[in-house]
Amino acid sequence: MLLRPRRNRQSSAIRSMVRETELTVGHLVQPLFLIPDPNGRLPVTSLPGTFRLGIEQVLKEVEECVALGLQSFMMFPAVPEEHKDKTGTYATAADNFYLEAARRIKEKFPDICLISDVALDPYSSDGHDGVVINGKIDNDETLPLLDAMSVAQAQAGFDLIGPSDMMDGRVGSIRRALDAAGYTDTGIMAYTAKYASAFYGPFRDALDSAPRALENVPTDKKTYQMDPANTREALREAALDAAEGADFLMVKPALNYLDIIYRLHAAHPLPIAAYHVSGECAMLLAAAERGWLDYQQAASEALLSIRRAGASAIITYFAKDFAKWNVR
Repeated sequence: MLLRPRRNRQSSAIRSMVRETELTVGHLVQPLFLIPDPNGRLPVTSLPGTFRLGIEQVLKEVEECVALGLQSFMMFPAVPEEHKDKTGTYATAADNFYLEAARRIKEKFPDICLISDVALDPYSSDGHDGVVINGKIDNDETLPLLDAMSVAQAQAGFDLIGPSDMMDGRVGSIRRALDAAGYTDTGIMAYTAKYASAFYGPFRDALDSAPRALENVPTDKKTYQMDPANTREALREAALDAAEGADFLMVKPALNYLDIIYRLHAAHPLPIAAYHVSGECAMLLAAAERGWLDYQQAASEALLSIRRAGASAIITYFAKDFAKWNVR
């Protein structure tokens, strides 16, 4: 045989020279779940190792992560029921604990990238990402609410706005609102291909944000999140988000949608983000707890596969552990 590919695998040094994909801590985004109690620390039982934290605990967590080399964080609010209503008015309230937390985080860590979540469901008494009117999630009536939420988050110091709602036209509407308010440098990480997936369970446990049972209203999000069967639709969504001013295009979930990450990466010059969602992480953690998988090796391989598919940014609950494994 003249051709032997194994020659380029025979030592660690040679393998390092020919390695096609590099995954670094800089590619990872650590999610944070925020609760109102400043010193609160509540476990998410369906996602071991993840906690809902008050702002004092969040500041400590960010400090630890930054020391390990992590630079990017995405924060989600767990809003008490008493602050919820049908139009999510608390999202822009002056005393909103989420916005105050962002201000404090950016004051202490001005160089990190802090990414928001824009959708109605954390603040909605109906549990949907858009406002429910006459038995349906009303797309166009939701847009002004998302615009106001985005501007409030930009004012609080978020570097990237993360619309996760999947309403049509929201990226362009948010972009115009941010620009009109003077936040031309605040970017948008659009949840471009967010699928109606079965893998969001632990996340919804953490935020208590599942759709409520309402008369004549679906108890799922299939009328606005994407059908898991569809590929070309993701390309259409990406083209729309790019034209409307998105700075990142996101695919969510990640591992079950590597083909979508690859296709968006091939089709668009914008950086692709991928959300390695709670259910995907929980499955691996459960297998590792039973001794069926090596946690470090399996988690690292899962993240590498997302990066290999074309993701520039990976939101993952394994970010901090990966950083610990790769401290130099």
